[in-house]
Amino acid sequence: MAQTMVNFRMDSDLKASMEKVCKEMGMSMTTAFTIFATKVSREKRIPFEITADPFYSKENTESLKASAKQLDSGKVVTKTFEDLGALINE
Repeated sequence: MAQTMVNFRMDSDLKASMEKVCKEMGMSMTTAFTIFATKVSREKRIPFEITADPFYSKENTESLKASAKQLDSGKVVTKTFEDLGALINE
């Protein structure tokens, strides 16, 4: 089977941490990524749960933009803890 090179960037601390963990498990990063790629190819899915941080949701982003616009225009909005609690339950 022909081999090919795959290159990508990652944080240097993350790389060092992964190399250490892979070594502790008796494998290289290449082996770990090959296992990952094989599993993805066979199952046609990411083999673990991926969740999004709700902070970056569309609704929250729009709310933050609206708040920034109010701040930029000099408008001050005050809310009580009860008001904030009601927003959470919307």
